[in-house]
Amino acid sequence: MTQHHPHLAVPPAPNESELTAIARVLYEQAGIVLAPGKTSMVQSRLGKRLRALGLKDYGSYIRLITSDEGHEERRAMVSALTTNVTQFFRENHHFETLRSTTLPPLIEQARAGKKVRIWSAGCSTGQEVFSIAMVLADMAQDLARLDIRLLATDIDPQMIARGRAAVYEESTLATIPKPLQRFVSVESDGVHIVPMLRNLVAFRELNLHDTTWPMRGRFDIVFCRNVVIYFSPEDQLRLWRRFESVLTPGGWMFVGHSERIPLDPPCQLATAGITTYKLPKAESPIGGPKWH
Repeated sequence: MTQHHPHLAVPPAPNESELTAIARVLYEQAGIVLAPGKTSMVQSRLGKRLRALGLKDYGSYIRLITSDEGHEERRAMVSALTTNVTQFFRENHHFETLRSTTLPPLIEQARAGKKVRIWSAGCSTGQEVFSIAMVLADMAQDLARLDIRLLATDIDPQMIARGRAAVYEESTLATIPKPLQRFVSVESDGVHIVPMLRNLVAFRELNLHDTTWPMRGRFDIVFCRNVVIYFSPEDQLRLWRRFESVLTPGGWMFVGHSERIPLDPPCQLATAGITTYKLPKAESPIGGPKWH
């Protein structure tokens, strides 16, 4: 168990070489690029880690995270430096597209006995994936008997734990449309997602930077919004291609408001709305793993 040392002095700000070392470990672990000028952010977030560990300076901290024994702290460092901004129905135009265009044929596909799979990549605390689930449940009263499942992944185990708990601050209720608030219950400790929706979603820890992903099949819909912007341009392109490879023919890809997928060959995605892309129905030659 981590020992807290509340009386330790605030460690001095990391110098340039220490920032470079931290940035290198962050990139190696998560593919995230630490932009220049982030000294205050690093000091604010990692200073808490130094105090929790009883370390007086960043040199000691860097020796820990670059050692064989530093595996758990490297994970804690990534969690501390990861930006988690989310809310229910953020960038609502995507959910309008789901309702009007994307989901109706997929629901019919499920009613015909086929499976439908949806992935929220970089899911943070789960508000995005539960927003998708609310739209689904509102459109398909028979959802419980359909083979529709949602996967929510994030690199941060703390975010995954919060997503599984599915309890949110009462203030989050304001961003859920009134007709969909029946899918939550307000309790003394916050806003709870109803069990039916929780049962649709599997939360898993996943590092998008990993060489291989454990999923064994393709997805009809992938949401990866405001995540890829934290990667280098080369890694961004590689990730867009990887996401394309796990889409079913005719699959949909939703990205963040400041993100754009380059549509140069061999990319087969086509623009299908604001920060929305779609594969053609014909089978893509880009190979993808099978997911049950």
